[in-house]
Amino acid sequence: MKYRTLGPDLTVSALGLGCMPMAGVGANMYGAANEAESIATIHRAIELGVTLFDTAEVYGPLINEELVGRAIRGKRDRLVIATKFGFRFGDDGKVSGVDSTPANIRRACEGSLQRLGIDTIDLFYQHRVDPNVPIEDTVGAMAELVREGKLRFLGLSEASAATLRKAAAVHPIAALQSEYSLWERDIEEEILPTCRELGTGFVPYSPLGRGFLTGQITSRDDLPEGDYRRNDPRYSEENFAENLKIVDVVKRIAAAHGVSGAQVALAWLLAQGDDVVPIPGSKRRATLEDSMAAVEVSLTAEDLTALDRAAPRGGTAGPRYGGPMMKMVRL
Repeated sequence: MKYRTLGPDLTVSALGLGCMPMAGVGANMYGAANEAESIATIHRAIELGVTLFDTAEVYGPLINEELVGRAIRGKRDRLVIATKFGFRFGDDGKVSGVDSTPANIRRACEGSLQRLGIDTIDLFYQHRVDPNVPIEDTVGAMAELVREGKLRFLGLSEASAATLRKAAAVHPIAALQSEYSLWERDIEEEILPTCRELGTGFVPYSPLGRGFLTGQITSRDDLPEGDYRRNDPRYSEENFAENLKIVDVVKRIAAAHGVSGAQVALAWLLAQGDDVVPIPGSKRRATLEDSMAAVEVSLTAEDLTALDRAAPRGGTAGPRYGGPMMKMVRL
């Protein structure tokens, strides 16, 4: 494994592990998961030198953090545990809206610490910007938890460049997490340059286009019933074939290097800068091992140019989310 730095001094593995598929938002979000295999996947990641593990209160809700907590018990040393807050839950346990009030931040932090079985959260993200709470108030409350020793570093997720600037004026922001991949490059226009100006690291989620860029999904019929991606606009009947044109180039480059499509897609992201730390999600050891091998893949200048041409910014067919979820990003 290789290592990179987020913000001024948070050292992490060049690739982290996105734990959401192990017990995500709703049942079978990316196909069914097996708890024993999920925990074995986390253990294997630690063996491979992965240090950054990403979860969230809303995954499950709650049960993903509990799973990660069980997996890291007795293995906490040198790990960087990242989790997220920012939602309100009804009496039925379902999400009832965003909530980044100071009181909810403290409630979420205390709950995450307990479920993860740790004394300090290494990286605490606001999961989605709350338009009803000034970001200065939110970050101020997060900073208070840093002073209390309950958090080490702060992060934002899916925030706009303007919001990031306001947040960083209150407390350093070590990382901004947003979707970034060969089929989602809009952050390159303003958000990524702002991160670099402010010294904030960038953590791409869905770096494999929710599995599309691996080349393993050749039709919608490959998705199991109930899979979230059946409702993903980019997986829709009208957009699927157009987006496969990106995958064709990924496959060609992968074949030339004798590696997998996933490794090419991740290697492209790693080549975008030493401040970029993707977190591919996995719930099985086989896919984990394949993804983590991307740190050893060196793409040529010709490879990078071909990928840029195949997947230019704004060139993917369809929006990355449906309407309601799109309204919650880049605020």
